[in-house]
Amino acid sequence: MKKCIFFLLLLFFPLSFFSQQNLSADELFLKARTEAFEEKNYDAAIATAKEALEKAPEYTDISVFLGRLYTWKKDLNSARAVFEELGEKNTKDEDYFLAYASMEYWNDQNQKALEILNKGLEYNPESKSLLLLKAKIDYNSSDYAEAENSVNTLLRLDPKNTEARALLIKVNDLNAKNAIGITYNISHFDKQFDDNWHIVGLSYKRVTPIGSVILKGNYANKFGDNGTQLELEAYPKLSKMFYLYVGAGYSNDVGIFPKYRTGVSLNANLPKSYEAEIGYRQLYFSNNIWMYTAAVGKYYKNFWFNLRTYITPDNENISHSYTGTVRYYTKGASDYFAFQIGTGISPESYASSLLENEIYKLKTFKIGGEYNFSVKKTNLFSLSAMYYNTEYLPKTKGNQYDVTFGYTKKF
Repeated sequence: MKKCIFFLLLLFFPLSFFSQQNLSADELFLKARTEAFEEKNYDAAIATAKEALEKAPEYTDISVFLGRLYTWKKDLNSARAVFEELGEKNTKDEDYFLAYASMEYWNDQNQKALEILNKGLEYNPESKSLLLLKAKIDYNSSDYAEAENSVNTLLRLDPKNTEARALLIKVNDLNAKNAIGITYNISHFDKQFDDNWHIVGLSYKRVTPIGSVILKGNYANKFGDNGTQLELEAYPKLSKMFYLYVGAGYSNDVGIFPKYRTGVSLNANLPKSYEAEIGYRQLYFSNNIWMYTAAVGKYYKNFWFNLRTYITPDNENISHSYTGTVRYYTKGASDYFAFQIGTGISPESYASSLLENEIYKLKTFKIGGEYNFSVKKTNLFSLSAMYYNTEYLPKTKGNQYDVTFGYTKKF
């Protein structure tokens, strides 16, 4: 009778029971990954990974995966125990250093993460993953010079790395404590105005622990008259993801410039190299003009794509302005070609004084290009040209041609 029961059990349960006992370490590793990624069952995956390590104690990939599983479960003591044991074995694998440093970084242990990454880069100096993580940590720790070194090394290895390109742009705005700049713009009109417009701008930027602050002074000759304007802008950092734009300006020469201008935007650095902005701009000439803005941007390899809109409501209708921009980066963050196309006038445009009247509610088409390049990293030059076709009176159009030169010295 007992023999019959034994054979019946053998008939119904042999495959599941004995196959589990005979799985190889590789098969158990695959099973653990399935349990973790597809079933989201970290406890089962940990048990399977431990079983695999009993069969192959020196299987580094499984140990690293076990450390990651503990990290995802937020069992940091167990994760550190796994990673420290691998360190005692003098493990040199890139993935080990990446997993260990990522755990410390995610839990705000930046200094420990950097120690791990620096050691990992001694063994794997061309690891793109380690270089990128190090650059991110240096950036979030406000060590912009080190972040720039890491990301530039990565871009030499992989010039089309999207994340590295996006990070370099952020670092570039902060890697020098000071910057002074000058711009000159000339606008020529074929019908709308008899005289050319001339605008000269001076700026000083100072990088502070909470973000950069920019003081600007502008001189303009428009409508046969002269005017000046003073502006102050700041970009306070709120978190790893968010920062603000805050701006204000004043001029006593109303018409050439608005008497007052203000603006606030919330900016977000989103996953997958996306960015977004939402905010408002306000101009006061003889009345307030409120403009609401939104933008979305995306880095892809050497390219940056951006779409921005300004929406201006009033009692009768809503005016729209749209601008699309594409940049192609040739080397660093200050070396690129840009192309722009859009409709309407924005408050940042040199033609913003035209917003005082009803012109901005008529049709405006614009298209242009820009070239920026750097010399020895600290000397930045820019040249841009823009063409506007503007309906400055109902059913009456004119052309406007803008050329702008700029120079910035960082120190």
